[in-house]
Amino acid sequence: MKILLDAFGGDNSPNEIIKGAVDYVAEGGQAEVCLVGMEDVVKGIIKENGYCDKNLSYMNATEIITCEEAPTEAFRKKPDSTITVGMKALKSGEYGAFVSAGSTGAVLTAGVFVAGRLKGVKRPGLGTIMPTISGKPTFFMDCGANSECKPEYIVQFAIMGDAYMKKIYGVENPKIGLLCNGTEEEKGTPLTHAVYKALKQVEGINFVGNVEGRDILAGDCDVVVTDGFSGNVAIKSIEGAAKCIMGMLKSNIMASFKAKIGALFMKKTFKKLAKEMDYNNRGGAVFLGVNGVVCKAHGSSKALAIKAALFQAETAIKNDIKEEISARLTDERLNAIKYE
Repeated sequence: MKILLDAFGGDNSPNEIIKGAVDYVAEGGQAEVCLVGMEDVVKGIIKENGYCDKNLSYMNATEIITCEEAPTEAFRKKPDSTITVGMKALKSGEYGAFVSAGSTGAVLTAGVFVAGRLKGVKRPGLGTIMPTISGKPTFFMDCGANSECKPEYIVQFAIMGDAYMKKIYGVENPKIGLLCNGTEEEKGTPLTHAVYKALKQVEGINFVGNVEGRDILAGDCDVVVTDGFSGNVAIKSIEGAAKCIMGMLKSNIMASFKAKIGALFMKKTFKKLAKEMDYNNRGGAVFLGVNGVVCKAHGSSKALAIKAALFQAETAIKNDIKEEISARLTDERLNAIKYE
C-alpha cells in the first residue's frame, strides 16, 4: 500500500507536511508515504531534523501551485507541479491515494483532468465529515467542487456518500437528507424539487427527505447532500459561527473572576469539545468519484492534520471505496430514474 503526499502543499509546507508523514509512520501507519516535491529540499529537512525515513520514498517535482493562482491556468503552465506529478502517479495505479493541503482548485482540476473520473461518475464531489451533537459523524457533500449542479450530480453525491459511510464508518443503512430551506417536500428551488423526486426513485438508499441547515450538526442524518455552492456557503458559515462562539465564550470568561474559577472546573469539558471540533483530528475532505483516493487537507494543516489525513487515506484504500463507488454508479437501474 502506497500513499502520495504533496510535500509542498499548504501554508505550513514543507516542514509540517514532512513531520506529519514521519509521525504517521512512527504511530503505526501501514502505508509507504511517497513525498512529492523538490527531493533535495525534502531530504535536507529530514536530515536536519534527524527524522527516521523508514517507509518514506521520494518523487521529484520542481513546481508549486499556490492558492493565489488561478487553478486551471496554473495547471496548464506548471506541468511539473507537485499536484500534477502526484495525480499522474495516482493514475498509474501504483499508488492508492494522493493527499494534499495545497490549492483546492488545483487538486480538483488535476483530479478530473489527470487522474480521471471513475466509470459511471458524471461529476466528482468534495465531501467532509462533520461533528454532530449526537456524537455520530455526518458526511456532507458537495463542499465546493461543483458550484452549479444538475439533479443527476446530486443524486450521485448521495450514492457516493452512502457508499462512503457504509464502507468507512460501518453504517448499515445510512440516512440521507437533502439540504433545503424547509423540510416539506414542496420547499426549495426547481433543482431541489428535481433532486427530491429522483432520490425517491433510487433503490438501495435510505432517503429521508429535506433537511435544513441547522440540522447538519444535529446528527439525525448520516449523509447530507447539496450543490457545491450551497455546500460551501454552509460549511464556511458553520466554521465562522463556531469560531465566533468560541471567541465570545473566551472573552466572557476572561471578563469575570467568577467565570475564570468556573472555567477551571470545566477545563476537561472544554478540552474535549475543542478536540471534537478541531479539523486537525479528522484529516481532510475526500474528493469522491475520481480514479483513486484523493484527500484534500485544510490549507493551514500542521503535522497533526496531515497525519490524520494519511490515516484517513489508508482506511479508504483498505476498504476499497473506489471500487464500491464505481459498482454503484454503473448499476443499470440508475438509467431508469426520471429527472424532471
